[in-house]
Amino acid sequence: MATNQNFMGGFQVNRHMLAAGAALTGVGALIGLAGTAIVGVALVSAGRGWVQKLETPPTELASRTLHQAKMASMAGLDAWRHPGNGTPN
Repeated sequence: MATNQNFMGGFQVNRHMLAAGAALTGVGALIGLAGTAIVGVALVSAGRGWVQKLETPPTELASRTLHQAKMASMAGLDAWRHPGNGTPN
């Protein structure tokens, strides 16, 4: 009865098995964390290589698209302010 402890009137837990299970769970969590880190590094490396091979850098593409969106917004606002311009009678 040295390795077992009574809880709640008859419920017995084997401390050695409980400790072994907790240790194995911890080791498994560490292995899973290491695998996740390796996958993350591989994906980041692949993403960086893909970005470097692009003809147009993403920052330039985003800047160009933002400029186009601003121009379209200004054109829409101007058309809303002056509805008679450009509409056929």
